[in-house]
Amino acid sequence: MIEAELKACVQTPEETLRRLDERAVGRAEVYQDTYYDTAEGALEARDEELRVRTVHGADATRTVLTYKGPPVDEGSGSKPEHETSVEDAQAVHALLRGLGYVPVVVFEKRCRNYAFEARGRQMLATLVRVPELDGTFLELETLVEDEELQGALDDIRAVLAELGIGADDFTREQYTAAVRARRAGVADREKNA
Repeated sequence: MIEAELKACVQTPEETLRRLDERAVGRAEVYQDTYYDTAEGALEARDEELRVRTVHGADATRTVLTYKGPPVDEGSGSKPEHETSVEDAQAVHALLRGLGYVPVVVFEKRCRNYAFEARGRQMLATLVRVPELDGTFLELETLVEDEELQGALDDIRAVLAELGIGADDFTREQYTAAVRARRAGVADREKNA
């Protein structure tokens, strides 16, 4: 399956939150994300991702292991996604390290998730704050077969417009890159202080 997804910088978070609340009941969750790669950065070089995510919700904590292949659509960055639940988070971290993968970035995302149907598709909207980054982001995604990707992206664009998000708000910047850049900038300032 392809994760058809668009991400945007939200200009009016309160208004976007209000519009999302009209569509579905939101779930507040905190994601603890650890991204792995080889020591040589082979996955990043191929634009692939290997992630362990532990999700802390109001009633439960769960962990998922995710592999995302290279983008199949350059405009959106949509990628094939393979994900499975993990019973023991520490065991999967140890397994990945044992296979030679190293954690390259670890960070937290504070999310409010909304699952709803729109345009005949099951969609997930996630309003995101990353404490280390400025701004609020909105991710809107649906899982589709390869041949449905362009239609799904058109539907996502239409729903985003209904939520007050315009094409000028879209971004392909990945949280991993933004967090690493922010940390490098902080380290440089501390070194030069």
